[in-house]
Amino acid sequence: MVQRSSAVTRRRLLASGVAVSAAAVAGCIGGGDGDGDAFHFTQEQSREDQFDPVVSNDVYSFQVINHVFDGLYEFGEDLKLQPKIATGEPTVEREGTRYIFEIEEAAEFHNGDDVTASDVAYSFTAPVEEETENAAEYDMIESTEVIDDYQLQVDLGEEPYGPFELQTMGVTVVPESVRSEDSEAFNREPVGSGPFTFEELEGDYVEIARWDDYWDDLEPNLERVRFVAHDDSAGRVSDIRAENTDVIAGVPNDDWDVLENEQGVNLHSAESATYMYMAFNCNEGPTTSPEVRRGIAYSFSMEDFIESNAANVTSPMYSPIPPVVNEVWGFPEDEYQELLPGYDPDEAQSLLDEHAPDDFAPTIITPEGIRAQLAERIATRLDEIGYGADVQQLDFSTLVDTYTTGNADDYNMYLLGWSGGPDPDFYLYSLFHESQEELNQGHFYEGSDGFHEGLAQARNMADQEGRYEIYEPIIREIVEQLPALPAFTQDNTMASRDYVQDLQAHPDATYNPTFVSDYANVSVE
Repeated sequence: MVQRSSAVTRRRLLASGVAVSAAAVAGCIGGGDGDGDAFHFTQEQSREDQFDPVVSNDVYSFQVINHVFDGLYEFGEDLKLQPKIATGEPTVEREGTRYIFEIEEAAEFHNGDDVTASDVAYSFTAPVEEETENAAEYDMIESTEVIDDYQLQVDLGEEPYGPFELQTMGVTVVPESVRSEDSEAFNREPVGSGPFTFEELEGDYVEIARWDDYWDDLEPNLERVRFVAHDDSAGRVSDIRAENTDVIAGVPNDDWDVLENEQGVNLHSAESATYMYMAFNCNEGPTTSPEVRRGIAYSFSMEDFIESNAANVTSPMYSPIPPVVNEVWGFPEDEYQELLPGYDPDEAQSLLDEHAPDDFAPTIITPEGIRAQLAERIATRLDEIGYGADVQQLDFSTLVDTYTTGNADDYNMYLLGWSGGPDPDFYLYSLFHESQEELNQGHFYEGSDGFHEGLAQARNMADQEGRYEIYEPIIREIVEQLPALPAFTQDNTMASRDYVQDLQAHPDATYNPTFVSDYANVSVE
């Protein structure tokens, strides 16, 4: 059975919680009056300013990339891939290990070159050949063959790769001749085939401009867009209220009601493909016992915590599969909700008194923000039944180095978040398979007979119904045995001035804002 790599990436391992303010406050963001016709979009975190999609791996650079480049396929508002540079669905052969793509003959890069099958092949293989952080997203591809300028054959290994049709086909297409000539220059002045051209990177902002010769029928309403990074949530709220920007991303929970009642401001929200969770150390210490894990879960109310701390910008979760992904797959989420422990301090005390040491005081490690608040809530509730917890708020780099040790002296529980796509593999394999111990997961859960084998088998199948049959009992086991307790999924939120028309939140943060698509075309009126 092939077990492909799965690396921790900034687009998946979530460093920040929901609407967390940074210590530094960005400078004032000038409005449209001072910058000609540029539409201002204020991002919630700083970009790494890597605009080469082969290399780039942060959400906030990709928010720019997704306007300058087109994908072979792109995610629609339902998180399903839709053809873009491809003319339609691929021809699938050789029992799900060979894909033949037809390329739109009209597709053209900003420099006037046609988009060809060779460019698409290069886009698939370059991340692996150059050993970039994105390599794990494409290393299931064994070979590519350019049949002609507008036909590409992609061969996987001996076995299919389950997420290929749901995620991997959404590769961002780059021009082979331009990028291979000078990749560093390409990163500074990227050339894509998208509806906007890359115009300027200056200080804390980047500007893109409408490409009037865009090959697709879609034509953006906006002429220029300026992306400005503003890490401080209070500062972003002040900017949208003062009309210093047209749209902000990342609306803080505590400011939601304020902006909802603010004249001239509209709010936008979509459930995202994120998974916030608390994992237990199943390798060492008292939390190796499922009864202890359940006792802790009974000691507090996750729903009450969400309601009082993040109800405006999160949605509760009842399994390791985000609700927006579950809409694609249809797992019985209501049944999982019934299986999860509810708030019952008497049952919590009974389980801990019977199965935990008398001096049990678990160490909980967490990043700052809402997850630290959740850790403190758990510690408070445990204290109320005669136990307690040592909450250690760590900087993110220290946390990443600590939560995978499996050492009970380091932690009994840890709180983290993960962002994936529309395939269960991105959550189940990445966060629960034994190959990901010390990489993406530090709970070291052994599972029942066939647990890890099933995770590996399902990712190497093309039959989605067959994969469902494998995944469903695995999800049920996770909910019952609790190597990780699901917490909530973040919502992708934005606030706009009321003159901004047709702005919609997308479940994938890298697609926010979507300025032009078959379901939205933002304009200013």
